[in-house]
Amino acid sequence: MRPRPPAAGPDGIARLPRAGPGDTAGAAGRVHSADPGSDILVGMTAPRQLIVIRHAKAASPESAEADHERPLTPRGVADAKAMGAWLKERGISVDLVLCSTATRTRETWAGIVEGGKLGALVEHDPRIYNASVERLIGVIREQGKSARSVALVGHAPGIPGLAATLSEGRGDEDEKLAMASGFPTCTAGVLEVEAPWKELAAGTAELVAVHTARSDDASD
Repeated sequence: MRPRPPAAGPDGIARLPRAGPGDTAGAAGRVHSADPGSDILVGMTAPRQLIVIRHAKAASPESAEADHERPLTPRGVADAKAMGAWLKERGISVDLVLCSTATRTRETWAGIVEGGKLGALVEHDPRIYNASVERLIGVIREQGKSARSVALVGHAPGIPGLAATLSEGRGDEDEKLAMASGFPTCTAGVLEVEAPWKELAAGTAELVAVHTARSDDASD
């Protein structure tokens, strides 16, 4: 069984254990602050969490006047709720959501919130719509700021490309195989990011989980 990420605290954010007064080194030789109220690691940055999510199944292009306005299908809505339930089951929560302005991404996050009872600040950024990997990295660098856990809801090929670029083959072997097999609609990749958001770049993250959400009772 693969290890689960750290349990979330009262505010729903997973953190590394805090050091006690006078502690100088924790597990794996990490040097901790002697301040018991600090989550900062001396000499290194505590890992951040990035959840990259491809929107759920959307209606055909003929269903809307513009691609940007395509809504989710009934199956897409149900799958988004199933994704929310999975995030809740894993103890994954976020404090900042960066979401494309497209209808299908907005509806995907709404379904995730309903299915997982998640609450977070949501920024709808038009730059995420059908964005390249480079543009997505730029958005996260700019908007991440002090957030410890960020969810990015967007589109293919940018979202799967972002997960692959940031991890550069680093992470759990089973999860890497899962991502290599495809990144269909309503799939999430969970990455542990070692650098501050403003320094996000290729190879600064490790892939810890990949999940494609599917509802048992959904139909198109």
